[in-house]
Amino acid sequence: MNDRLTRVGPGTPGGGLLRRYWQPVALIEELDGPRPVRPIRALGQDFVLFRDEAGTLGLIDRACPHRGVDLAYGRLEDGGLRCPFHGWLFAADGRCLDTPAEPEGSTLCQRIRARSYPVQVRAGIVFAWLGEGEAPALPAFDCFVAPDTHTFAFKGLIECNWLQALEVGIDPAHASFLHRFFEDEDAGAAYGKQFRGASDGSDLPMTYVLREFPRPRIEVESTDYGLRLTALRRISDATTHVRVTNLYFPQAFVIPMSAEMTITQWHVPVDDTRCYWVAIFTSFAAPVDHARMRAQRLETYALPDYLPRRNRTNEYGFDPQEQASQTYTGMGHDINTHDQWAVESQGAIQDRTRENLASTDKAIAANRRLLLRAMAAVEEGRPPLLAIGEEEAARLTGPATIDGMAPTEGWEAHWRDAVARRRAQAPWAPPALTLAAE
Repeated sequence: MNDRLTRVGPGTPGGGLLRRYWQPVALIEELDGPRPVRPIRALGQDFVLFRDEAGTLGLIDRACPHRGVDLAYGRLEDGGLRCPFHGWLFAADGRCLDTPAEPEGSTLCQRIRARSYPVQVRAGIVFAWLGEGEAPALPAFDCFVAPDTHTFAFKGLIECNWLQALEVGIDPAHASFLHRFFEDEDAGAAYGKQFRGASDGSDLPMTYVLREFPRPRIEVESTDYGLRLTALRRISDATTHVRVTNLYFPQAFVIPMSAEMTITQWHVPVDDTRCYWVAIFTSFAAPVDHARMRAQRLETYALPDYLPRRNRTNEYGFDPQEQASQTYTGMGHDINTHDQWAVESQGAIQDRTRENLASTDKAIAANRRLLLRAMAAVEEGRPPLLAIGEEEAARLTGPATIDGMAPTEGWEAHWRDAVARRRAQAPWAPPALTLAAE
């Protein structure tokens, strides 16, 4: 069962499932510069992403159909990507445009084609359809419909299996420990940083809430996009902190970053033992300060491959003095480093036969059941969850997230009202939100 849940290569049950969804394979900024060509490895396969002279994006197999050499070293010219070995030229849609070493008048190129894959750009991310048949529609989620001014995209490599990387994001209890800070900062310096600002509707810093109230009551609901998670921390008889997050099946979660910004984050397998987190930050207030957000993240990630500067080779920057006085982990103040250590330390592929799930892991257990059911559906020829058309996708909005204070009696209505007010005040008019769970 562990293999079934984690293996993603061609022909595997997990790989078959993930190929039924659009995969965020690159940031569009990776094609900036004089030579817009990038090698891509996803789901255990190798591709090359490029932009031709007309600006058209292409994603094709990395091996040249002629003799299998590496097209990531190809020449961008004459309307496509030309193989340096024998000069065969391929268009963005995979058509062979030229076989210049062949005899004059040869029609060989008319019978040759590199396999190509549909791509689309949303919020600064290149999404690719790596499966067979017709691709589903993307839902009308906020991260997809907000203007580029109000979104920001980034990514980072994690050296472990995609599923254990995803599972840290649907574990509401860990934030009170893994991300615990012993001192609370000025909320004015919290821009672009998770868990550093004040709770919505309160002046209590999130660092204080998580540190002092480490026993959340967790509720998990099934929805038509995956799962909704509600973590309740009772502050007093009158007040309860409500944190609402979501599993966007099968590979993403949607969580609040601050009172005005959300994070939609995918975990995209490179292969069975590595993955990228790929995130869209969506603002419901002012336009995103792209330069500031990017500079913050480049402090901990190195280009061109978005590799974490803190990793197992330097013990994640572990400092025992910091652990004693500043942070619970002693690994700095970046949330991503904490998560990276937690999931990488489980091993390249976690041995789940040795784990003991607790009551706070109910979302993790629920998601594994969803994955197994969806794999079975694909094997039986039935559509899995979220394999939907344009009409149904247009009805899937939000999903709602919040970190906020609410009255202990009536918190259910209070957080919904708070989300509705935030959305109503957004300058880019997000679509109406449906909060009913199925």
